[in-house]
Amino acid sequence: MTLPVFLVPALPSGADAVLDGPEGRHAATVRRLRAGEELVLSDGTGAQVRCVVDEALKDSLRLRVVERWVVPEPAVRVVLAQALVKGDRGELAVELATEAGVDGVVPWKAARCVTKWEDGPRGAKALERWRSTAREAAKQARRARVPSVAEPVGTPALAGLAQSATVALVLHESAPVNLKAVTLPDAGEVLLVVGPEGGITDAELSALTEAGAHAVRLGPTVLRASTAAAVALGALGVLTDRWR
Repeated sequence: MTLPVFLVPALPSGADAVLDGPEGRHAATVRRLRAGEELVLSDGTGAQVRCVVDEALKDSLRLRVVERWVVPEPAVRVVLAQALVKGDRGELAVELATEAGVDGVVPWKAARCVTKWEDGPRGAKALERWRSTAREAAKQARRARVPSVAEPVGTPALAGLAQSATVALVLHESAPVNLKAVTLPDAGEVLLVVGPEGGITDAELSALTEAGAHAVRLGPTVLRASTAAAVALGALGVLTDRWR
């Protein structure tokens, strides 16, 4: 089995460390790690250390560092522009995309979104749920890097992101071409746009394609807004060098 990963604000600089706080409590009381067992500490930005448990305390662990390394970013980064989805399906979309390897998430306030993130505490709370979901999913998937979750954007700002990306792809069930037909880069950023359950409007699709985005379909079936990104990321993992 791969070693469990625990996220910490900063990695230990010396040979010894203490894992405390919520992560230490989880390691000691839930995972019940004991002396001699190993784990990985990660700062969420690629740097990791492998540690051996020297002593298990009530809600913390005393550790000995045995190895350090840095996982580089992939040559082809994928940023997901995910339309806001009703209920907990937004968190599901972020969770699945994180497990599938997404490098960043941009919440999109599409015209047909049922869910609305208003400015103020409620919107901030919804954004924090997405960020927390990305963090927990990255730990579950043993990822060295936690995807960033940006502030939500409207369609004009999303068109700007599409223009600056190396390649921008808009998933659309009526697109004339399949994802496989698009030439993907060897390096750079792929912006992947997933619309709401109600679909992307003609005006939104026009704005994005005028900014250089390609409308593509994944296959003959229509996927839900919460699962489409994960399926597309799997395809991109195979069609590029991301999974090699």
